[in-house]
Amino acid sequence: MFATCWTSAGDAAPDRRDLRSPLPLRDRVEAAAAAGFTGFGILSDDLPAAIDKYGLPGIRALLDDNGITDLELESIPDWWVPDGPRAETSLRVRELMLYIAEVLQPRHLKITPDGQDRPWDAGRWAERFAGLAAQAESVGTRLGIEFFPWSNIKTLHDGLRLVADAGHPAGGIIVDAWHIFRAGTPVEDLATVPVELILGVELDDADPTVVGTMFEDTVHRRRYCGEGTFDLAGMIDALRRAGWAGPWGVEILSDDHIRLPVGEAMRRAGHTARAVLGAG
Repeated sequence: MFATCWTSAGDAAPDRRDLRSPLPLRDRVEAAAAAGFTGFGILSDDLPAAIDKYGLPGIRALLDDNGITDLELESIPDWWVPDGPRAETSLRVRELMLYIAEVLQPRHLKITPDGQDRPWDAGRWAERFAGLAAQAESVGTRLGIEFFPWSNIKTLHDGLRLVADAGHPAGGIIVDAWHIFRAGTPVEDLATVPVELILGVELDDADPTVVGTMFEDTVHRRRYCGEGTFDLAGMIDALRRAGWAGPWGVEILSDDHIRLPVGEAMRRAGHTARAVLGAG
């Protein structure tokens, strides 16, 4: 199983000004390994401090010593912006991520769409995605986009369309249960996705009704797998029929989860995910 960056981040959340985890990377990796995870995600905001403390060889050794065989690096902000201050910041993060990827050899780089859902040019986005996918391939990895129902890339099919329009073999999608079910996508649609386009899968659960905005609900009120109303067994079955054999990711974001000691949080995330995978 794969622990995404937020699952082990402790008291951190995507809606805060400072996205960095307050926890040392060693504590997070060791907690993930103790909970049975063999995959681990690191947010780009957490990388500079980790490099300062351990160096890239030290990070690689930390992962290896704890049996972490799959690494995800996330994310590159505003990767679609062509110029201006946002583009300059994005380029700095991109260069850092590509440099680190060449050394650490992650399974993939994960990027996200425009959560503000601003007007956009689909052709330009496809061109930018293709260029970034080519850069990922040049350092030995692939590029996956995660779709959000409140963004400009709202659904599974929107994500697949962007990847198809980009037309680069290193590009693919990241499938998150929350975004599948909150967007109303039939789980059967997942069974028809070419498996080579699926770069990652993230499991989580939720209550039947969205509280607040979609973004607020996904950040503050996710549930552990099997403790909500999502048809995770159906989703897992559909993905297995598509040919997906893992690693299965777990992404838990909630006010309850971030208050727990990281060891307990990781044990609960791992235990509940294994239960639904066994039943799927």
